[in-house]
Amino acid sequence: MRRVLALFLLLIPLLVCQEVSPADRARQIVEWLLAGEYEQIHAALAGEAKIRLTLDTLRNQVGTAVKQLGKPESIGQPELRKSGNFDVAVVPVKFASMGINVVVTMDAQGKVRGLFLRPQDAAAAWQRPSYSNPESFVEREVTVGSDEWKLPGTLTLPKGAGPWPGVVLVHGSGPLDRDETVGAHKPFRDLAEGLASRGIAVLRYEKRTRQYAPRIAAMQDFTVQQETVEDAVRAAELLRSLPEIDSKRIFILGHSLGGYLMPRILARAPWVAGVIVMAGNTRPLATLIVEQAEYLASLDPSNEAARQQAEKLKEAAQQIRAVEEGKSDARSVMGMPASYIRDLKGYDPAAEMRKLKVPALFLQGERDYQVRMADFERWKQTLQGRTDVSFKSYPKLNHLFTAGEGKSTPAEYQKPGHVDQQVIEDIAAWIRSRSAAM
Repeated sequence: MRRVLALFLLLIPLLVCQEVSPADRARQIVEWLLAGEYEQIHAALAGEAKIRLTLDTLRNQVGTAVKQLGKPESIGQPELRKSGNFDVAVVPVKFASMGINVVVTMDAQGKVRGLFLRPQDAAAAWQRPSYSNPESFVEREVTVGSDEWKLPGTLTLPKGAGPWPGVVLVHGSGPLDRDETVGAHKPFRDLAEGLASRGIAVLRYEKRTRQYAPRIAAMQDFTVQQETVEDAVRAAELLRSLPEIDSKRIFILGHSLGGYLMPRILARAPWVAGVIVMAGNTRPLATLIVEQAEYLASLDPSNEAARQQAEKLKEAAQQIRAVEEGKSDARSVMGMPASYIRDLKGYDPAAEMRKLKVPALFLQGERDYQVRMADFERWKQTLQGRTDVSFKSYPKLNHLFTAGEGKSTPAEYQKPGHVDQQVIEDIAAWIRSRSAAM
């Protein structure tokens, strides 16, 4: 598969660790990873990282996924920056099919505390979609929150007097930026410019797991509360405090994980005027992990590595369920702390949403292999009869709501594309209809 690693890049923060200069040590870790010298990496681990990233995980999950990218073509020069007391080195690695950044975090004593695999941003490939009218809006920097977890964000505001309806965008899985960059796609930037061009303000922000990756990696009680829920609520509160925004017309849009967690967000912000769920799953993460891996393996039955990866992920799903049920004392599975896994035990977003009397719009791409139509149908079945809830699916769209033909593949994410214009129009029309009904 050209991008079986996509599952890991979107879902799994991989943790890891020094001696020489930060740049040299980071390059050494990357070279060990590419050479399959997992014992060397494991011996370099320290503290919580050594517990979370076992030798078996390195060899059978991380290693298998990296190998499927093929032979590396080049390792770039590490770029260094400071994050509190940590040194963070970003090492670009080029494969034939794609490029990834290996992010190595090191403390003052030279111990490697984190290793993150991320798709390289394809900023140069992104061009403004035709439905964006930059003459109709302005953008300004804002800050979500004021404490130790404050986040930089961007407010895209229609020109004119206002006050405008406003939407907060809540990310999917993984350490994503404010544009929700995945390969050559920036769906949140598309949404922000498209909706602002239609008279709707949009607030997007850096995800906490990206902005504070080293600190998050060291947390032992990390849950979706810290990953997503708290910041989504704080962003909505910021939006309704702004004079240009109509405080009675605040909406929250959640994509993928953001949609899955919408009931938890609403429980803390029941005052919002409505929510939009885009490709939000209703089934547990363990189910989706296996389903995605099996799908990717089915795209090329001759790819033995992909088949083996699917088998390993089935084992990981069993480990997740064992942790949920208290039958395992594992500290983490696939980079997810036990606290994170147990927090979601028994969580049923569709059933929870049924209890919340908030207007909602559910959107789903029918070619999406990461969150399936089965999830969309369960939203519909559970919420049937609600006159304040609407549903729409799109036959040609994938998980990023980009159009294509045939089976969706990870390679699509590397080709330039945009959120389909019809999605923009449907969201804008729904928000206007809710505003008119108030």
